[in-house]
Amino acid sequence: MKHEWRKKEKSLYLPKSKPEIIEIPDMKYFTIRGEGNPNSEYFAAYIEILYSASYAIRMSHKKNIQPEGFYEYTVYPLEGFWDVNEKAKQTKDYQLDKNDLVFHLMIRQPDFVNSDYAEKMLTMVKSKSVNPLIDKVRFESISEGKCIQMLHIGSYDNEPESFLMMENFAEENGLKRISKVHKEIYLTDARKVEPENLKTVLRFQVEG
Repeated sequence: MKHEWRKKEKSLYLPKSKPEIIEIPDMKYFTIRGEGNPNSEYFAAYIEILYSASYAIRMSHKKNIQPEGFYEYTVYPLEGFWDVNEKAKQTKDYQLDKNDLVFHLMIRQPDFVNSDYAEKMLTMVKSKSVNPLIDKVRFESISEGKCIQMLHIGSYDNEPESFLMMENFAEENGLKRISKVHKEIYLTDARKVEPENLKTVLRFQVEG
């Protein structure tokens, strides 16, 4: 039976539209880092190369090159950690300029994928892809630990409203946000969905 993350891992990917506390385990990802405005044309190339690598593994059984323990599954959604560059952090009374954004994009990989197999797949993708960003893709294990998350429905530009709810929730529960870095998990495709209908999981790490 195919592993469907929407059905099997609801706590990680389908939270309610109100803040909640969650413990995130270590998970494996294809990742890529970059900087700049996500509305720029170049940004799509970062997403494209992550999906190319992810689908190479997902479809590996069709070429009989699947790893040991392979099972069929739905490719996980695009995720990303977001921050601003150091210059922006040093600016007093800074107002967000999307050109200052720093991103760490990723797509989760199943547990049966190890580093050796991931590198094998990246080499294969590189031999067929004209996307130069393939050299920036990495295979990483990432631990987020204790977090607060919620489902944000609507435009990305309205996310501060949800983050305020999350920060108030943290304070009410004796928790402190570790940094302004946050994660977004994209459940809908911004190219196909109107801004008011976008669904994005928002998450940040806490301590306390």
